[in-house]
Order: sequence, then C-alpha cells, then structure tokens
Amino acid sequence: MIYDITRTVSPQTHPWPGDTAYSVEPVVKIENGASVNLMTMTTTCHIGTHADAYYHYEDDGEHPAQMPLEKYIGRARVVTVEKREGALTVDDFAHADLTGGERLLIHSHVSDVPDEQWAEEIPYLSVELIEHLAKLDYKLIGLDSPSVDDYNSKDLPSHHALRKHGLVNLEHLQLSGVPDGDYELIALPLKLDLACGSPVRAILRPLS
Repeated sequence: MIYDITRTVSPQTHPWPGDTAYSVEPVVKIENGASVNLMTMTTTCHIGTHADAYYHYEDDGEHPAQMPLEKYIGRARVVTVEKREGALTVDDFAHADLTGGERLLIHSHVSDVPDEQWAEEIPYLSVELIEHLAKLDYKLIGLDSPSVDDYNSKDLPSHHALRKHGLVNLEHLQLSGVPDGDYELIALPLKLDLACGSPVRAILRPLS
C-alpha cells in the first residue's frame, strides 16, 4: 500500500501569494502534425508539496542539487496535532512518543484545505520544537502548512534553526486519511542547480 501525500499541481493550485502559479504552454502538438506533445512549464520552485533548499533563506546555502538526499528517504512518524494556528511547541506533542523517530510529519487541519484555496491560519514550527527534535537525532520535519514559519515573519527563525541543526523540511504535505504511526517516507527533491527549492512527489509506505 502507498499513501500519496503530495498535493496535485495544476493551474488551480494556489501558490504563495504573489509567487508564480503553475502553467503549461504547448510547444508542438500531435494534433498539429508533430510526432509528440511538448510543453513548456512555468511555476515557482515552491509549488504544492515541496522541499526548501537552504539557499531559499541563506545566501551561502545549498541549492536542491546539493541537498542531502538521505534525509528525504527513510523512517518517518506521522503525528496529528489539534492546534490550528500558531507556533507548535513540545507540549503540542504530549500525546505522542517522539523518541526513536527520524523524520516527523505533522498532520493538522491544513490537510483538509483544497489545493486551490489558501489556508489563512496555520500551525508552524517553533525553534524550541526544532531544537528538541535535533537532540533526538531527527533528520527531517514535514508539515502540511505552506511554511515552517509564521506567514508574517521577516527573520524566519525556524527556517534558520533547521539549517543550524542540520535538518531539512517539507512543506504543504497532504496527510488526509493517513493514520498516525511509522512509515517509510520517500520525498526526493529534483536535482535542480541554482534554485531555491524543489517540488517533490512524497509518498509513505507502511513498514509492515
């Protein structure tokens, strides 16, 4: 069994406000006598479910092509939180056992927001939570929110804390219908140079 935890990318997919929406433009078409259909795709690096590269928020950071692939594949723990808005702290996970995990995927109400709509209120990461997970040797934190920081943040403390502690992140996951528990995660970014992030096809496979 495979859980597809990726949001569909279409012209209706809501990008970050002010960013570039997804579109495709035909170059040649079979119906016009060509041997194949060829399309030019235009969009942001952060469309739908995606991985931030460190270069997204730090000028000396790695681009997707240089990000550590081993962190995007392996054991992952899905945990549902009740908080609808604000910074997630360790206390928000009092109902879950975070020990022994490697990658944390956070399921909130945002997974129920359709792709073409923008979530007005989101839970996001606190530096405290990132530091706690780093001490537990986590490699990745993913969430269904479009950002690991508050929408209005200018200094992006959680983004910077992730790189400081050697963690990577996934944003805008689709975790509806996925029971809490441990899985194998596969969510590899594309080998894009010079970019600030990459869409991913994220899937979960049960361990048993």
